[in-house]
Amino acid sequence: MTPPLTLSSLPLFPLGSVLFPDGVLALRVFEVRYLDMVRKCHRTGAPFGVVALTQGQEVRQAGALEERFNDIGTLAIIEQLETPQPGLVTLLCRGSQRFRITQRHHLQHGLWIADVDHVEQDLTVPVPDDLKKASTALAQVLHTLQVRDPDMPHLVTPTAAQLNDCGWVANRWCELLPVPLELKQRLMELDNPLVRLELVGDVLERTGIAQSR
Repeated sequence: MTPPLTLSSLPLFPLGSVLFPDGVLALRVFEVRYLDMVRKCHRTGAPFGVVALTQGQEVRQAGALEERFNDIGTLAIIEQLETPQPGLVTLLCRGSQRFRITQRHHLQHGLWIADVDHVEQDLTVPVPDDLKKASTALAQVLHTLQVRDPDMPHLVTPTAAQLNDCGWVANRWCELLPVPLELKQRLMELDNPLVRLELVGDVLERTGIAQSR
């Protein structure tokens, strides 16, 4: 077996959301513990890790519960960084590969770093005929949202190849659907993209989204 790829001392950004591979993440960074980190990542082209919180809040507050977060997250690559005013950085990031934390450390100034192993990327699995309606509905939803707000960064025009990729279609639906954070995390962690899309298809059937398009 090929040994897993490892990454040491990966800076982490615990958030109240789940980042999926190929997903877009917009952030406003103002906490001191993250400002220097994101600038260094941008300067060197290095990623940081996004992990979903299970306890605590994104912004540290006095008396708040200690931050706890999931072991599996997604690498974020910074595509744009701007400083609109002193002490504020805005980021546009794209999700890359998933990872699993093997060790985590809380530094004195509040930043989390971790040693991680990469989680295998989704295999490219064609969308089966019984799930084509999920793919068609996604294309229509993205088009409608793009017409309403063409400046939204995550509203890409999908290619035919993307719309026939179980993992890509499932991930985009996971970003759009108003389902609990815990469910989004479980879906992101699944190693079978077909199963992920089947579960998304069940949600679409229950909500009537796929049938109405």
